[in-house]
Amino acid sequence: MSSLGCTLALQDINAAGLTQTNELCGGNHHQEIFDVAETTDCNNFISNIISKLGRLDHIFNCAGVNPTAYALEDTTDEYWDKLMNTNLKGTYTITRAAIPVLKEGSSIVNVSSIMGVSVAANYAIYCATKWGIVGFTKALALELGPKGIRVNAVAPGYIDTPTNAGVVAGPEAIAAQTSKVALGRNGMPEEVADVVAFLFGNESRYISGSVVEITGGRA
Repeated sequence: MSSLGCTLALQDINAAGLTQTNELCGGNHHQEIFDVAETTDCNNFISNIISKLGRLDHIFNCAGVNPTAYALEDTTDEYWDKLMNTNLKGTYTITRAAIPVLKEGSSIVNVSSIMGVSVAANYAIYCATKWGIVGFTKALALELGPKGIRVNAVAPGYIDTPTNAGVVAGPEAIAAQTSKVALGRNGMPEEVADVVAFLFGNESRYISGSVVEITGGRA
């Protein structure tokens, strides 16, 4: 979005990661460090955006916690709360705070996952958060459509990021992932960003309530 001339308002709970993202996007973008699960911080973030930038056109809800494989009986309340608060509540709190300032033509894109349209054993809680994003997206598209605001979600598969479970585990795990992908490789973050930019743009003006899978043809 920065390469297309947009001014960004960036949020992360990780200061170093936030600074790096800002620099990768050319710098000079508005940035704030806080937890998206905190309602007051989310409200203040939106207020600060309007105060400093004048308007908010689009929202990309991408804060998330990647899963760890646990049998449900081995999970804890703390693990449940961590995933729910970031993956699902964070999307809710930011979006709720932003709706009053969005105008006709605005677009919201939420990040679900391939685990939001499929399932796997030992990932019940993560699946619950990502299926929840899909339901939230589709319901909100109906709610905001009459205001001219579109809401969609992306569902990435295996993407080459530092927190990807395969990347963390090493080459054998990456090979196991890519063996399930028709294109024979993991996706790149830029390939997700391209879809998000499309969903923000006028070319997608009749797309709302949709979930776009970005998987390279994952089996």
